[in-house]
Amino acid sequence: MGYRPLVRSELPVDTVALARFLIGKVVVRETPEGVLSGAIVETEAYGVGDAAGHAYRGMTPRTRSLFLEPGHAYIYLSYGSAYMLNVSSEAAGVGAGVLIRALEPRDGVAIMQRNRRTERLRDLTRGPGRLAQALEIGPWADGLDLCQEGPLWLAQDDPESDGDFGEIGRGVRIGLSREADRPLRFYVRGNRFVSGPRSLNL
Repeated sequence: MGYRPLVRSELPVDTVALARFLIGKVVVRETPEGVLSGAIVETEAYGVGDAAGHAYRGMTPRTRSLFLEPGHAYIYLSYGSAYMLNVSSEAAGVGAGVLIRALEPRDGVAIMQRNRRTERLRDLTRGPGRLAQALEIGPWADGLDLCQEGPLWLAQDDPESDGDFGEIGRGVRIGLSREADRPLRFYVRGNRFVSGPRSLNL
């Protein structure tokens, strides 16, 4: 596999900086059937005071994980149908996070295809709901420390692999009604696993 866990001290303690930093890093999911993984190719930042973020109205039992120190998982159910993987992004006690929007599949593709009930590689992890389904991520992962190996963790890519994804683009976030014009989405230009309409990914 060739990955190593990200060290918390490596993470920028700033939501926008972390959203960009995570591009090219790897989400690793360890299951009894084998390891599933994908390189992060798209993120969105939801920083302090952002009306579109779940931490905007303060800490609640549901959003507690967003207020942990950087590098913890915050999982929520979107529209009652799809789980979303987020990474806490500010100092402990400050609520903010980065949404992982898309991955480029790496390990365990056959298992992901079964989980997603499709053999179409491009659709396995393109979009936050799809990637959570492909990697079997659910509420059990909320609050997990992603900076240590376990059932779900963040990794640095194998230095011997082709980890250069090319130019990182920046644009508006997708599907929002609040603060929708803020350029807080980062993505790998030209990568076919990036979600959203083509017009937003130039």
